[in-house]
Amino acid sequence: MSALAGEGQLPAALGRSDHSAVVLRFEDIGMKDLPDVGGKNASLGELTQALTASGVAVPEGFATTAFAYRQYLEANGIREAMGLRLSEYRSGSASLRDTGAAIRELILAGEFPLPSAGAIRSAYRDLNNRAGLSRGGAPIAVAVRSSATAEDLPEASFAGAQETFLNVVGERELLEACRRCYASLFTDRAITYRELHGIDHLDVALSIGVQRMVRADRAGSGVMFSLDTESGFPRAIVISAAWGLGETVVQGSVEPDKYEVFSPLLADPTARPIIGKALGAKESKLVFARSGSGTLLLETSAAEREAFVLDDEEILRLALWAVAVQEHYGRPMDMEWAKDGLTGELFLVQARPETVQSAQSASTLRVHRLTGSGPVLARGAAVGDGIASGNACVIRDVRDIGGFRDGCILVTTMTDPDWVPVMKRAAGIVTDHGGPTSHAAIVSRELGVPAVVGTVHGTSAIADGSPVTVNCAQGSEGLVLGGLVSFVTEEADVGALPALRTRLMVNLADPSGAFRWWKLPAAGVGLARMEFIVSNLIRVHPMALVHPERVGSAAELGAIRELTRGYADPTEYFVDRLSRGIAKIASPFHPQPAIVRLSDFKTNEYANLLGGSAFEEPEENPMLGFRGASRYHDPRYREGFALECRAIRKAREELGFRNIVVMVPFCRTPREADAVLAVMAEEGLARGSEGLEVYVMCEIPSNVILAEQFAARFDGFSIGSNDLTQLVLGVDRDSEQLANLFDERDDAVKAMIAQAIRGAHTAGIHIGICGQGPSNHPDFAQFLVTQGIDSISLNPDSFLRTVPVIAAAEAMD
Repeated sequence: MSALAGEGQLPAALGRSDHSAVVLRFEDIGMKDLPDVGGKNASLGELTQALTASGVAVPEGFATTAFAYRQYLEANGIREAMGLRLSEYRSGSASLRDTGAAIRELILAGEFPLPSAGAIRSAYRDLNNRAGLSRGGAPIAVAVRSSATAEDLPEASFAGAQETFLNVVGERELLEACRRCYASLFTDRAITYRELHGIDHLDVALSIGVQRMVRADRAGSGVMFSLDTESGFPRAIVISAAWGLGETVVQGSVEPDKYEVFSPLLADPTARPIIGKALGAKESKLVFARSGSGTLLLETSAAEREAFVLDDEEILRLALWAVAVQEHYGRPMDMEWAKDGLTGELFLVQARPETVQSAQSASTLRVHRLTGSGPVLARGAAVGDGIASGNACVIRDVRDIGGFRDGCILVTTMTDPDWVPVMKRAAGIVTDHGGPTSHAAIVSRELGVPAVVGTVHGTSAIADGSPVTVNCAQGSEGLVLGGLVSFVTEEADVGALPALRTRLMVNLADPSGAFRWWKLPAAGVGLARMEFIVSNLIRVHPMALVHPERVGSAAELGAIRELTRGYADPTEYFVDRLSRGIAKIASPFHPQPAIVRLSDFKTNEYANLLGGSAFEEPEENPMLGFRGASRYHDPRYREGFALECRAIRKAREELGFRNIVVMVPFCRTPREADAVLAVMAEEGLARGSEGLEVYVMCEIPSNVILAEQFAARFDGFSIGSNDLTQLVLGVDRDSEQLANLFDERDDAVKAMIAQAIRGAHTAGIHIGICGQGPSNHPDFAQFLVTQGIDSISLNPDSFLRTVPVIAAAEAMD
């Protein structure tokens, strides 16, 4: 092969010893060619070679090489002048801005050597022929992307440091876009990034990827990760989607849809394990310019904002591709995808290694916990799981970053790579715009800086110089609190925790925070409180969705309509969100059991849900009133309970989480148990069918006294020590005046617990306990272990400090 491919001539595949090609097709390159074509293009070639045969679609394209870049510098006499400018910058005699501008000017003033220009033109013509999309001789549109030879390596993600040009049409425009890509290697942000990572500027070369444009402007596009980017949970596929071209998602200028898929169940052909679907605002979209090259940013229609970009089949197809890509590369991956609105086809357009969470230890767990409180100033998406405090430094324009003070909380509208130098010096970051895949989120993760993005009004709600705390330690929602709120951080090597005889489980309530705890060596979820999912994720009384005509408040009806937009039947909103919330909680420790307690709101709590007051009657003592099992078969709530059953059935049978165990709370009599089990069977949740186990809360003295009868109807007991204590001692658990009498270690309560354990073991069923008593009181843990409790379920933030307590208790037993 000649050193350069000339006019009308396309180079052959690059061999391992031949590094003098100017242009190479994607199908002729792979990861072995990274020094020649950079990480981005090497990965596209690898995808094309290795995965298209298995169904992963990659648009056709080609790459210019590092050799072509270096030849461009030599032909235009740029390299020596470039080195001189960089020397002046390092010596302090020239500013970063002047240095970058001077080098870019040198590159933009250059011309491609004729053989190089010919090779690029020839490859573009060949791409037109292969794509078969040219109409009447008109050239096709391409995306022109920079791929630095030090870019997208496991050690350093450049997060958009070089430029991309979309909808480039024609040979002249293509060559100009290539020249501008070369120049973007020396933007201020790119120079700074290489300085931060210790990469020599003159050792870096630039390859350019030229790829057929997918008509995502007529459909949608986005990004995809083969793990959860906030927690590092390795068994989740996370997909973001927006209308139009994908730059709006990458740049974080829109709030995209977000989908989450539990990857292990993709192997089950009967399962559809989409465990999260959140509708994004998607206020704008990037489309092809109406004439010629370039793009145009438009507002989306109301219909587009209210519709999901992808349907379930497309979500699952992308997730399967993510699994295939990760398996091929042997590591978690960060991918970009696009949907062609003309053909309906899906494509992967980029794949690179994920560089943040995959670098973390799978056995080291850090738990951050607030020990104080403060007023909420702003809310947004949490990036990371940390907490940071400091004085707010509000900067709206990148030209003003010189005023940033080290260790402050950076508050701004939105970041791009120009902000990286100041982001590195920040204790925390807050932005008005952007989502979990925005530039601010990507760089914050890489830097290990907690961030709250997409607050909308952060820059106006937070006063410059005021003390604030950024809290990202409570799930997907991040909070900005007023004041320097105190917090603690615990760290442990979970692999070094002692083995236990007693099964230690976790209590989970918030699906958005469930993935945070995947590193814990838990034996499953011992208690998932359905009512917390309803109040946080759904917010509407289920009967108000069944009978909206009975809701008297116009304001509440309006709020319900807003929440249920996109659902033809409002009851499907309840079933869909509850089923996916339950499934997400069942994911981190799958296939270990996840015990889901049916709703246990009291009437006053139900009344506080949207539309709830129309369906709840006031009670003198809601704690002992119409709650738990008594509601499920009663005509006043029977239709609402049917929705709960439908959600559990969907989570188990459609989404595939057969590790879900159902638990009935506050079941007063065996006759009531029979009524509830009969209703569940009518709704397709018959005990024993499809492997379904049904537990009962052991929290009423009658459950202990009649343990044999309850055990005949259920597969397990879970001791609810709070209710059992108040009912044995006759002490209101919420009474401040009687707080000194409320103690689960009282001899009477311990006697009931011991009797319950004996009754369960005699009947041959499982018995556990869920509550903080064992972690708060080592002597209580010792008592439970001595009595032979099968499992103890704890709040996850107390898990680490409770394991040694249980181990010591077992050693003494």
